[in-house]
Amino acid sequence: MSEHENEPSARRLLTEHQARAAARERRKRLLQVVLGGVAVTSVLVAGVVVAFSRGGGRGFAEDAYDGPLAPTTREQHGAVAMARPGVTAPVLDLYEDFQCPMCRTVETRVGGTIKRLAAEGRVKVVYRPFQLFQQDPLMSNSRRAANAAACLPVDRWVRYHDRLFAEQPPEGDIGFSNENLIKYAAELGVTDPAFATCVHDAQRVDLVEKASAQAGRSGVDSTPYLALNGRKVDDDVLRSPDELTKAVARAGGGLAPASGGPRSRDTAAGGDPAAA
Repeated sequence: MSEHENEPSARRLLTEHQARAAARERRKRLLQVVLGGVAVTSVLVAGVVVAFSRGGGRGFAEDAYDGPLAPTTREQHGAVAMARPGVTAPVLDLYEDFQCPMCRTVETRVGGTIKRLAAEGRVKVVYRPFQLFQQDPLMSNSRRAANAAACLPVDRWVRYHDRLFAEQPPEGDIGFSNENLIKYAAELGVTDPAFATCVHDAQRVDLVEKASAQAGRSGVDSTPYLALNGRKVDDDVLRSPDELTKAVARAGGGLAPASGGPRSRDTAAGGDPAAA
């Protein structure tokens, strides 16, 4: 083959190389999360773990909460609100991707406090899972998990949310298989065949796409992204249960009047747990 004949192939290889490099750079920007004043990408998760630990190699102190949960209801685009009856403010929005390592870190760090504050009537929490990642296998992992969460009955949703983060596959691995997503739900008591069908057929992926678009309109450019009354919280709030509690108090969070015990329900007509 002549040198002239080789030129199109060389140009094509160069174009493909440049496209891959551009994709890597876009992914790097998407994964940037500011925690503790440090810009972190997914390849630097280990450094963040050190920054967040309480020191001495003891790792994370899990923010556990075993008490009752506030009632849960579905909102637009697969979002799930958790609040005591009558509590409408302040509002804590959590934008997260189930495949995001730092989302799992923040859940470990302050997830229990979020649940406790909602159960005490101090805040309305709105979980807003969406798909941040744009390259496989991260993208497909994220989509499958978010779709399954949108399929799940809302009364089991928060515990399923926690289980997904507990089972998060390592970055670069294919994970969140449909079979496992169905198994996790079954272990929480969700055995309706309609859920399995919803998972296998990706019946709620349209909600995932709408949630991703809504996150972009809201200015979310990284995960995790927490906002109180529409304003992104300071980085220290993501690290400390005490700081989160103070931030909610400053936003107007106080104890709600006593009412019936926590319960969960669907807002969709007919009780369809996936419609929203």
